[in-house]
Amino acid sequence: MTRFFILFALIAENLCSQISKEHLKDFKVISDMMDSAKKITSLRYKMKSMERIENGWNIANTQIKLQINPRKSYLLNTENKIEVLYNSTESVTKCLVKSNTFPYVSLNLDPRGNLIRKNQHFTILELGYDFTVRTIAVALSKEKDQIIKHLTLLGKVEKNNAHCIMLIYENLNFTYHDYVVQPKETVTSIASKFVVNDYMVRTKNKLYNEYGYLKVGSVIKIPSFYCKKGIFYIDEKTMLPISVSIFDEVGLFESYDYYEVELNKNIPDKEFKKDFKDYKF
Repeated sequence: MTRFFILFALIAENLCSQISKEHLKDFKVISDMMDSAKKITSLRYKMKSMERIENGWNIANTQIKLQINPRKSYLLNTENKIEVLYNSTESVTKCLVKSNTFPYVSLNLDPRGNLIRKNQHFTILELGYDFTVRTIAVALSKEKDQIIKHLTLLGKVEKNNAHCIMLIYENLNFTYHDYVVQPKETVTSIASKFVVNDYMVRTKNKLYNEYGYLKVGSVIKIPSFYCKKGIFYIDEKTMLPISVSIFDEVGLFESYDYYEVELNKNIPDKEFKKDFKDYKF
């Protein structure tokens, strides 16, 4: 995530002299949000997510604990009772997963592998505000001085029991372009290369289950920007988003609502261990 803050800082420096007075407050809301996200050391929160998948929608309510550095995270899907634990001090490449289906055992899985990523837009490595930071940084990096034309500050509203600032990003130039797959490229590596939404690439090209190397020379569609439209509700108190909705050319693509957010309160190390008393691993 650090590279996105560096990218944002560089772009912000170039843009400041170009921003008109009427758009200055729009840009300040974003810069304040980015600054707040950068100061996060730990998080506890509940999240409701809606993600468009191959055969409909994946709707989940989760409880999340997150320590930024070193990276440690715990996720509990409260309906399905699925638990996921990641502790980079114990393993960088594996996370512990407890499913509620047969054979009812805990498995050490690659957080970026197909078993854990199927029907998921993001991985446990991307919990927190990472995807929001990425979305905004990408929009800024690709549009430079044009970004301000696509931002609208709608003022103060109530959302998720908080006083919020509502900000909308919309780019009518959103489209897709052809890309010829090169040797040893995956959907994820290509999405990273263009800094676009991994699952949006999968959706457009019907590559829902392709987690290995793609066929060299095949042509896939890549989105020109991270999204066509984004709606952000930013908590006035924390200057962090508590609701984010991302749209593609079809409509709503994913949305995330945060509740009961606790910022920078120490989380005991024992809560990132599989034998913690509240866990079922």
